[in-house]
Amino acid sequence: MDSKELVLVIDFGGQYNQLVARRVRECNVYCEITSYRTPLDKIKEMAPKGIILTGGPNSCYEQGAPSCSKELFNLGIPVLGLCYGAQLMHLVLGGEVKRADHREYGHTDIEIDNTTALMADVPKNTTCWMSHNDYISRMAEGFVSIAHTDNCPVAAAQNEAAGLYSIQFHPEVLHTPEGTKMLYNFVRNICGCKGDWRMDSFVEESIRAIREKVGNGRVLCALSGGVDSSVAAVLLSKAVGKQLTCVFVDHGLLRKNEGDEVEAVFGPNGPYDLNFIRVNAADRYYEKLKGVEEPERKRKIIGEEFIRVFEEEAKKIGTVDFLVQGTIYPDVVESGLGGESAVIKSHHNVGGLPDHVLELGIPKNLVFRQPFPGPGLGIRIIGEVTAEKVRIVQDADAIFREEVGKATGDWIPDQYFAALTNMRSVGVMGDERTYDYAVVLRGVKTIDFMTADAAQIPWEVLQTTMSRIINEVRGVNRVLFDITSKPPGTIEME
Repeated sequence: MDSKELVLVIDFGGQYNQLVARRVRECNVYCEITSYRTPLDKIKEMAPKGIILTGGPNSCYEQGAPSCSKELFNLGIPVLGLCYGAQLMHLVLGGEVKRADHREYGHTDIEIDNTTALMADVPKNTTCWMSHNDYISRMAEGFVSIAHTDNCPVAAAQNEAAGLYSIQFHPEVLHTPEGTKMLYNFVRNICGCKGDWRMDSFVEESIRAIREKVGNGRVLCALSGGVDSSVAAVLLSKAVGKQLTCVFVDHGLLRKNEGDEVEAVFGPNGPYDLNFIRVNAADRYYEKLKGVEEPERKRKIIGEEFIRVFEEEAKKIGTVDFLVQGTIYPDVVESGLGGESAVIKSHHNVGGLPDHVLELGIPKNLVFRQPFPGPGLGIRIIGEVTAEKVRIVQDADAIFREEVGKATGDWIPDQYFAALTNMRSVGVMGDERTYDYAVVLRGVKTIDFMTADAAQIPWEVLQTTMSRIINEVRGVNRVLFDITSKPPGTIEME
């Protein structure tokens, strides 16, 4: 890989920092994320062709807020500031940032004022995703505004001579339809990146690097069966084979039959050269979760118990030289473990690996199955988790996935599942009164899982699903459909 083909994303705590990196990589440009605390000398040593400053939860003018040195903008390297990064750029260079009278949040119409290299081929009128309390009240010297909204006079600005660009909105998310084009314009046209980076070569380099790093050492991998940890397991198996042991903790909170499906792929009869240990710990988890209703506490208990079980298995194995976990981007971001990000919710797994997992030869049925949270059904059950509630949501979810799987059309959700509410209500089944649970169906359209809209699932699919759940799942007499977008909601129920 050409070391000059690097775009550096400097993290100021934004929830979308990993997504920014992904968008850059989709332009066939290699990208790395580093903290805003990274010394300037280190940045120079990395020799990036471009720098992107991410968003963040702070106000850049507050004491102690994440910042950067003025020298960063004098390196002769193009810099693009996004949201907080845009405001910080102007503040550091002598402009002014103030609290806005009206917070700008969500879908916003934007008008491009000037045809520039950054906005090349972007329609004059488009929409974007805004999320800010502050605004650039006075631009730094040498900048001109190149886009505005009704409430934001400096939605985008540039100092073309200095190679400095700022965007107040989020071009990296799905809700900014022209955003990818803007980022492409920056990394390919302004920064001059050739775009010759490919995921397949990255996979080869990763396997080579792992083999070199591990040598003759023994590796222990926490395997959940999701795409995240599966990528880690397959990469490692290709690199070191039987030096790898994967421990799969079945906490009893998986989807219907999922534990057996994971074992079929990674167990002794599967295609991979590795050691596989399955721990059936459902009863242990149910006991720990007894009486617990608060979602964050449930997450913590599930995560902590996972660590305890994993540690016990590790002791049985003996000496281990390397411990490995993998996770998807939203888990890294929302846990606040991707650098400087503010915590939204806790996840039991942290790390980060390539998302183009088909390059590894992982079976399609594993790659394309529905995303599943680390805490499993524990956060798709509102309130206390019990074996009976797990049975209900497993059965309802299996029916919903089966009915959606039969259908075709552009409406097909990118993620869909059934969850169990903590509500019980009166119903009539046959000639008898019932007092049972309500199941809620959730389906969203998204490409990045950082933002999402409710999928418009046809009524006949919902009707069939409802009828089957009520008739086939004992303990349910009502089915609801959740139309909340993300934000303000999350994709999961808790």
